[in-house]
Amino acid sequence: MKMNYLITTIKSWNINNAKKLRENDSKNRWEIITDKNDFTTERVKEISPRYIFVPHWSWMIPEEIWQNYETVVFHPADLPNGRGGTPIQNQIIRGIYETKLTAFRAEKEIDAGPIYAQRNFNMSKGNVDEILTRASQIYFNEMIPEIIETESTPRSQVGEIVAYKRRKPSQSELTQLDLDAFTPRRLYDFIRMLDGEGYPRAYIETLNGNLEFSNASLEGMVVRANIEIKSKQQEI
Repeated sequence: MKMNYLITTIKSWNINNAKKLRENDSKNRWEIITDKNDFTTERVKEISPRYIFVPHWSWMIPEEIWQNYETVVFHPADLPNGRGGTPIQNQIIRGIYETKLTAFRAEKEIDAGPIYAQRNFNMSKGNVDEILTRASQIYFNEMIPEIIETESTPRSQVGEIVAYKRRKPSQSELTQLDLDAFTPRRLYDFIRMLDGEGYPRAYIETLNGNLEFSNASLEGMVVRANIEIKSKQQEI
């Protein structure tokens, strides 16, 4: 008997992996939603999914959806340590490179639902796009298949709760104080953790615009990066 599953996501790498999963799994029916306006109670009711998988979403999931359909959210932190927004940036800026990918059931309290599965995950290298792309491979190739196959009951979160605040675009600015205080490793981390799809890049503000940094590498004690000069009127 074919089962219906729904994937709701907005990131390109997750969308690509969702399409591959749909193409390779002829035993089940997979629907993919990538637009906030399509993620409605009416649309979900039409699909009638056994699970809704949410590997990346920027909005609150309607209560009437997660109350009536088993909704699995993915979060790159060792929950309950690392609840809240921008978890990759909030961990890297604190020097936390060894973490976990966590799949948990959506509930009213953000990132507080019981856990289906976890995987060890390293964030010591790569920009945020590369990190999320690697995470996506694990979500789709390991964690989603495990949840579907076992249909196990998720376990309650255990341990100290550490919550992060979502980082603001203004926190991407590199000030003179930062440059004076940062080690090369910390500067490399700062640039790479903001270098990705939908994230405000690390920048230095000038009188006429900003210097934006991307593609950082750490070579001994030297940090190399690309620089884009953006004026207040137009991109140069």
